[in-house]
Amino acid sequence: MGTNKSIFIATAEPFSGKSIVAMGMVDMLLAKGQKIGYFKPIINHKPEEKTDPHIDTLIKHFRLPITYEKSFAYTREQANVLAESGLQGEIIDTIISKYKSLEQEFDFTIIEGSDFLGEGTAFEFDANVTVAKNLGTPVVIVLSGDGKTVAQITNAAVVTINNFLNRKVKVIAVVVNKVEESQAVEIKKALKQHLKKDIILAVIPKITELKSPSMKEVRELLNAEVMFGENQLANRVDHFIFGAMQISNFLNHIKQNVLILTPGDRADIVMASLQANISKNFPKIAGIVLTGGFEIAESVVKLIEGSNTLVPILRVNDPSFYVATKVATIHSKITPDNTEKIHSAISTFRKFIDVAALEEKIASFTSVGITPRMFQYQLVSWAKKKKKHIVLPEGKDERILKAADRLVRQGVVNITLLGDVNEISTNISRMGLCLNQENCQIINPQDSFFYEEYVNTLFELRKGKNMPLEVAKDLMTDVAYYGTMMVFKGHADGMVSGAIHTTAHTIRPALQFIKTKPGISLVSSIFFMCLPDRVTIFGDCAININPTAEELSEIAISSADTSTRFGIEPRVAMLSYSSGESGTGEDVEKVRKATEIVKEKRPDIKVEGPIQYDAAVDPVTGKQKMPNSEVAGNASVLVFPDLNTGNNTYKAVQRETGAVAIGPMLQGLNKPVNDLSRGCTVDDIFNTVVITAIQAQE
Repeated sequence: MGTNKSIFIATAEPFSGKSIVAMGMVDMLLAKGQKIGYFKPIINHKPEEKTDPHIDTLIKHFRLPITYEKSFAYTREQANVLAESGLQGEIIDTIISKYKSLEQEFDFTIIEGSDFLGEGTAFEFDANVTVAKNLGTPVVIVLSGDGKTVAQITNAAVVTINNFLNRKVKVIAVVVNKVEESQAVEIKKALKQHLKKDIILAVIPKITELKSPSMKEVRELLNAEVMFGENQLANRVDHFIFGAMQISNFLNHIKQNVLILTPGDRADIVMASLQANISKNFPKIAGIVLTGGFEIAESVVKLIEGSNTLVPILRVNDPSFYVATKVATIHSKITPDNTEKIHSAISTFRKFIDVAALEEKIASFTSVGITPRMFQYQLVSWAKKKKKHIVLPEGKDERILKAADRLVRQGVVNITLLGDVNEISTNISRMGLCLNQENCQIINPQDSFFYEEYVNTLFELRKGKNMPLEVAKDLMTDVAYYGTMMVFKGHADGMVSGAIHTTAHTIRPALQFIKTKPGISLVSSIFFMCLPDRVTIFGDCAININPTAEELSEIAISSADTSTRFGIEPRVAMLSYSSGESGTGEDVEKVRKATEIVKEKRPDIKVEGPIQYDAAVDPVTGKQKMPNSEVAGNASVLVFPDLNTGNNTYKAVQRETGAVAIGPMLQGLNKPVNDLSRGCTVDDIFNTVVITAIQAQE
């Protein structure tokens, strides 16, 4: 096939859920190329009035190198005016020329058809087919199965496909979204009989977390005033109920993530709802809307303010029935600030669509170098290849639970959580996560089946250090010790901790009995620094305060091996405040000596030192200062002379360039144990678990 540089996502109806396909595709393509463009010929609103939430989300979340203004050709209003004057040809010409000027800038461009809202839809469908034909792009058709029978879905698919095929437009995939779980198999069977063999077919069931709006969307739709819980507006709304009955009956109707609509003078319903939300016998509620424009009594406000509630409470002037009718019509959109929804859309795409087959059909380009997106995508793919079991000792922490939930849903690793089983289960149900004892092990160390065995093992291992049995018993109730022992015994493949514990607390047990690999005397750490256009390795920025020349050489060798293991060709720069032969002083001498040791021990490693940071990473300076070096200006592994320099540099680079720092990853241990920083985000935890799993595959 010729090199194809674009794909067209088309639908024949509104609310088909094509954003799942768009996000999944951008995610998939970013793993192969650096510059992915996005183009939607006709958008719904004037940009100054309202941006298209979809384009906005794609550009902001994936940091696509395109401005909003360049991503479309017309607003729907402009297109309809021209179409009514019989100027359809002009519309198509402008769309094509706008696309052509974009195409040059990108490795690949995704084109999104229009949304079919309001009038002019017959013209719109025809325009979509014409645009796809004129641009010569293959098409992915997205249909909604919501509220349709199997026959209706099959019929809609066949008609839509034929519309494209009759105009000689290639259809490469059909995605049917929002089908009832019970009908999925039947729909797939029916469609397979009608579709050509070479068309990829995906049937995606209704997914609650994608369908449900957030409280923020409810607030915007109702134009409501936020009285309490401003920072909880991301809460997801899966159902809504009227709070108009007696409390005892009302409580029976509370379901997970419910929105409660109640007149503003029903203080009893408000208080019962807030109480239910903190009770471990009731699921978490999404929020409360007070209707009818009532003034809320001073005493009630005082009570809510003092009850440390985490529930958004909104207020509107409209009556309950009117509010309910409005809420029932919400079509949830994925917005840039809702990262959980974005992740959910991407993992849905990966789960239900044959990504490998789709890549083969469209992605005929390969990119030079490895970008952060490719690196992160690759990490997850590697981790899934040989699924490992990771223990997370800080099972009650909300960030840990959110990351574990995402890891389990995407099938990246198996997870064990440690801590009070009751407390963890309560947190899971309160947060509406999918974790349970079937898909994730939850263990309280002192109640565990292996507790005695672990205590005796620790006692035996530390006998030489005179550890009494009582102390071993006490230590084994500590989640960090228990988690490390799981790894030591092979009951888990790796451990990630440090969201609540100090570095010392996380690493001490590992140093005591997991110990270092043969031939390595030192545990060190690296960060993967995902800079805008490349990924480099920084070491050691977290563990060794002032390494000797021998230790520095060991850090360099470990870091080079890690680099190779993670698909980055190692070119090692031993950093100092002078380059080459020029500098003197004991710090420079230390680096010079360390470089010699690396060359001696491992002649296969490309290494340069002492060298300054700018000469290591900037090709122009590198050429100037060290013209004959293979590493200068092109280093991929940067080894810092001491912790002070390393830690400050990685933080400065991270803050100033917006780089994602994945790590620290510990190297040199017999089995992988990794430390989180206490300010870590859900993304940090996710990434650290993924690299730990890859380390465990060795």
